Amino acid sequence: MSAYEAVIGLEVHVHLATASKLFCSCPNSFGDEPNTNVCEVCSGMPGVLPVLNRKAVEFASRMAMAIDATINQRSQFARKNYFYPDMPKDYQISQFELPLCEHGHLDITVNGKKKRIGITRIHMEDDAGKNIHPAGEKHSCVDLNRAGTPLIEIVSEPDLRSAEEAVAYLKKLHAMVVSLGISNGNMEEGCFRCDANVSLRPRGQEKFGTRTELKNLNSFRNVQRAIEFEIARQTDVLDDGEKVIQETRLYDANKNITLSMRSKEDAQDYRYFPDPDLLPVVITDEELAQWAATQPELPEAKMQRWMEEFQLAEEHAEQLVADPAVAAFFEKAAQLCGQPKKAANVILGMLMREVNAAQLDTASLAIQPEAVAELVTLMEKGTISAKIAADIFPDLMKGGVMPGALVKERGLVQVSDTGAIDAAVQKVLAANPAEVEAYRGGKTKLISFFVGQVMREMRGKANPAVVNEALAKFLG
Repeated sequence: MSAYEAVIGLEVHVHLATASKLFCSCPNSFGDEPNTNVCEVCSGMPGVLPVLNRKAVEFASRMAMAIDATINQRSQFARKNYFYPDMPKDYQISQFELPLCEHGHLDITVNGKKKRIGITRIHMEDDAGKNIHPAGEKHSCVDLNRAGTPLIEIVSEPDLRSAEEAVAYLKKLHAMVVSLGISNGNMEEGCFRCDANVSLRPRGQEKFGTRTELKNLNSFRNVQRAIEFEIARQTDVLDDGEKVIQETRLYDANKNITLSMRSKEDAQDYRYFPDPDLLPVVITDEELAQWAATQPELPEAKMQRWMEEFQLAEEHAEQLVADPAVAAFFEKAAQLCGQPKKAANVILGMLMREVNAAQLDTASLAIQPEAVAELVTLMEKGTISAKIAADIFPDLMKGGVMPGALVKERGLVQVSDTGAIDAAVQKVLAANPAEVEAYRGGKTKLISFFVGQVMREMRGKANPAVVNEALAKFLG
């Protein structure tokens, strides 16, 4: 065990899926031609006045409700002053002393142990633009399409103690924002990204060590690798009798290292002051009541419902609910076939195997829940075996075809005729007298060999249950 304990806090930025930007009517969309979704307000022209997008306040409040936080019905925007080429106003509109909400929490489970992670605050802010550095060129470009898009920043307490806990926290938070419908959570597009504050302290010490902030963490895998590297780096620094420097470090995913980027700023460096162009944000009792009454079902509640209603194992329910797209797919398939446990097995087995192998986006799968429901029904009726189902599943993933039609077209209907199966069993036993004698002598594990031989004889179409009955009958 290391002599040091890691102390980790995460700052998660969530891009809110409103139709327009936070303080102007420009479209809030990704992938458009550079500098086409820009106006005088989000480009920071002198004399313009921002107007708050009320939908962003609703989305931020829904997130606050989801983590049981205290919503401040009066909050204040502030100007956070710093100078980057992609920040045309030379300041960011954020919240400081009076954030939207405070004092929430999120419960995670790691290695079978549950732990509550405190959430300090959620505040609203607008995003910066994007600097673009063309390869081989001596100049950089700025795209302001992203400037002014609405964000919430979710700041955790320094309650995380390992990279595994950090990833578990992020995955649960990600599932929540997507389930709430407040963000698409696309990490590659920067819609869900985080910075990690990491420090070490001797085990048993209460005082925190000097922290570094890790940037450029755009995937769960990168979060884990970056934190693990930083813990190892700081351990080496302390073991050498040196001091960790408070700084911001950039994570290089290709080299799996963190590199010094700049000295870490403190709040006073940003010279916060209330934004004189924006009134305080006031949320009424009526608005809070309406939002609370229309909150979507959260992953935790969905998981508990499945365990009670569908009798799913906790492990399976947790796996299914982790991805909102998979959760919705499962719910529909389970309702259609009436066999939720078997639908879960197909989705977690056959479907996720194809998804992982081809690195597919679960939100845009070609296969439909109706196909999985029909497949489960065919197996339940004994029309096809699990092996046949697995064989045709890659074709079902392409969409546009249902399993019943595919089975019929290819002549894959499972054979349950006892006469045909009896004949195949007798043929296999006659061809393998030594194995028959060994089985009857006590080597009962040979039954799997006989089943395999019969299935091969019948080209995989035999009903396994009927095959086992016939073997028991003829082997005595």
